[in-house]
Amino acid sequence: MPRPLSDVATATAHEGEPRVDPAKGGSVLSFRQLFDEQLPYVLRVVRYLGADPSDAEDVAQEVFVVAHRKLHAFEGRGTVQSWLYGICRRVLSDHRKRAYRRREVPTDEPGPAPQAPSQERDLAFNRALARLSAALEGLEESQKTVFLLYEVEQLTMREIAEAMGCPLQTGYTRLRAARAHVKRRAGEGSR
Repeated sequence: MPRPLSDVATATAHEGEPRVDPAKGGSVLSFRQLFDEQLPYVLRVVRYLGADPSDAEDVAQEVFVVAHRKLHAFEGRGTVQSWLYGICRRVLSDHRKRAYRRREVPTDEPGPAPQAPSQERDLAFNRALARLSAALEGLEESQKTVFLLYEVEQLTMREIAEAMGCPLQTGYTRLRAARAHVKRRAGEGSR
């Protein structure tokens, strides 16, 4: 059984090995800081990239294991988020290639029943998320990724192009196509 994500940061953090983060003006970046600050981002990215919700934490854990191993090689040419995005893509690709065999584990008691959103805000958020997911349906993976990183994560196009390994203009072209698709799909949904 995999360890919880919080245990991974504690077990792998080497506080005696600070790293320099040129994106923060040369300030020290420890693995613990990286984990604490970027965990929500990594979880969102692996979900955007299509990780099964039940696997998202496992994939994020693998991302941070790789990031820990490669933190010394981070050169700061881009942002930490664009560097982590590249790691997320590779780890998720490897994760999909593995032939996982999942076995059901019988228990005496059924698990807790799912709870409906208890607040109007949660319900509105879930509906908006469902509308966005429906609008993103049918997009090429590269267009979807550019759209989410630009519009939701608010990375710059230069960071996105670097993370995706494509020319800057290609990133803008993908964003323009994704926006047109989302706008078209949103128009269809309002009819």
